[in-house]
Amino acid sequence: MLKKMAWLLVAIASYLILADAIEPWVHLPKIGHVGFTIVFVLFSLVHCAVLEGQKRTAYFFAISAFISYVLEEAGVRTGFIYGHYHYNNMLGPKLGSVPIIIPLAWFMMIYPSWRVAGVLARSINSDSLLGRSTKALIAAMVMTAWDMVMDPGNTAAGLWVWEQGGIYFGVPRQNYLGWIFTTFLIYWTMSILSHGKQQRAIADRGFSVLPIIVYALYAVRYIAADRVPALQLVALFAMGMPALLALTSIYLTRQINTAGTSDKRTAS
Repeated sequence: MLKKMAWLLVAIASYLILADAIEPWVHLPKIGHVGFTIVFVLFSLVHCAVLEGQKRTAYFFAISAFISYVLEEAGVRTGFIYGHYHYNNMLGPKLGSVPIIIPLAWFMMIYPSWRVAGVLARSINSDSLLGRSTKALIAAMVMTAWDMVMDPGNTAAGLWVWEQGGIYFGVPRQNYLGWIFTTFLIYWTMSILSHGKQQRAIADRGFSVLPIIVYALYAVRYIAADRVPALQLVALFAMGMPALLALTSIYLTRQINTAGTSDKRTAS
């Protein structure tokens, strides 16, 4: 049941991403920033529950929501973490200074980025603190690459305002250091709590690739239809490279495994 729901949600999310990608040429029905975030968060939660179990998923979501909200609230009030900014009223009701949808949006991005980084860093031994920290840093970099493409567009759309502007399409450099810190803290905390627990095995191997495909679709969306040409290049290398490496690694690994299985059958 959960797996079928995940397939349905990824189909809806993919449609909405592609609708954004072709918007310069064709206008398709969409459901707005908040509606899309809810669909994407539900996909991430359901997919994670299938692979990791409901209890571990609840911990992951709670860690992500709590840390991201606390740091966002501190960031808006002090300007210390990400730079001086504030949210407009376009994202719905707020809890304190932060729209309620924002901690959900963090998990929306955190989960697919975690899956991409998991493929890129799967050769790293997670038994040591150094190994877990390295994986958390790689995942934080993968997700911050996403924000490098997303933040300028959402800033231009007025979803939030940088009060002193910044050197990168109006976004301060400090914002990206804050993103690396926030996501590293979330991934590192999760890695400590889940150390030693294995991912559930599922019959449909293609199912586990869905978050990586969604990350890749987002990269394509920005490469194809970003209204700032320079950001198309940023998307190509910042998001396109990790997506390409992850998908290629998965494909080649399966090819090797398939060839190995065929050789064994021939030998027997």
